[in-house]
Amino acid sequence: MYQKDGEKYFVVDSHMHYWNAAPDNWVPGAEQYAKGWIECFHAYQGLGPPETHWPIEKFQKYSEADLMKDLFEDGYVDVAIFQPTYLTEWYKEGFNTTERNAALGAKHPGRFIANTRWDPRDGDDGLKTLAHNVERYGSKGVKLYTAEWRDGSRGWTLKDPAAYRYLEACRELGIVNIHVHKGPTIWPLDKDAFDVSDIDHAATDFPELNFIVEHVGLPRIEDFCFMATQEPNVYAGLSVVIGGLMHARPKFFAKVMGELLFWVGEDKMTFGSDYGIWEPKWQIEGFVDWDYPSDEFSDFPRVTTATKKKILGLNAAKLYGIEVPAECRLDAQPTTQPVTPA
Repeated sequence: MYQKDGEKYFVVDSHMHYWNAAPDNWVPGAEQYAKGWIECFHAYQGLGPPETHWPIEKFQKYSEADLMKDLFEDGYVDVAIFQPTYLTEWYKEGFNTTERNAALGAKHPGRFIANTRWDPRDGDDGLKTLAHNVERYGSKGVKLYTAEWRDGSRGWTLKDPAAYRYLEACRELGIVNIHVHKGPTIWPLDKDAFDVSDIDHAATDFPELNFIVEHVGLPRIEDFCFMATQEPNVYAGLSVVIGGLMHARPKFFAKVMGELLFWVGEDKMTFGSDYGIWEPKWQIEGFVDWDYPSDEFSDFPRVTTATKKKILGLNAAKLYGIEVPAECRLDAQPTTQPVTPA
């Protein structure tokens, strides 16, 4: 639990990974894509403070000990949520799978929530796997990657009837949190496959589900904000926003945060470190200390301690039914309100 100036912050890292992108996991014949993908990820790490950068060899496959130290010993995280990404066209055992994540979680009870995933191109077999994963791992959420390559297909959309079958299955299985990667592309995936417009359709048609748009649609921040303000079940996942912008682009970070607070509101924003791209320690410390850098941002909602507590953990805890220690709860009303369309 992080403490600063007498305040206690319950931290839920709602977007983190435990991947294996080492060369012995590369699919023969697809080595250029496996190598290029992890090198592109590694380049994003350069947006953090220099002292936090890793050599590529560690970045390809960090250890369990690395993860536990970086998140829980040094990083102030109380509960972490695995968000899997398979990429089996390039990685033999998958890049970051439900099974690998859940095995680590089982060794550390109470520390992790193991989300699973689905891809509508898997058809009936995928629906069976989804039900199996929910029964075995107790998943309350899924991570979706609409730009993933599969058998010549270079992506899919939540508007597809096949995707609606899976959303209906989620509703029936008790999966309520739908995390969707909608943000900066990673080579060699197609940027347009991460467009946020399909979220609008699905969120309207499935009001019982929560759609957490990871990376807030960057660089499509305006499209996301104007869509999210009219959809009460659309949330802003701040992975990449804090890790990628707070240090490297502080003025742009202030603008993005201001737009999100104005349109979406502090009750629908969740922290995610995107580990192992970035470690949570410096992100949490920096965000707790953060405020707008100048009067240039005076037309955006103010940021309070309550705002930061909600974003760093309380909002995600509510989505996942995580018990929050009494000393970390808030009794106050929200200090910023999203815009409500007429």
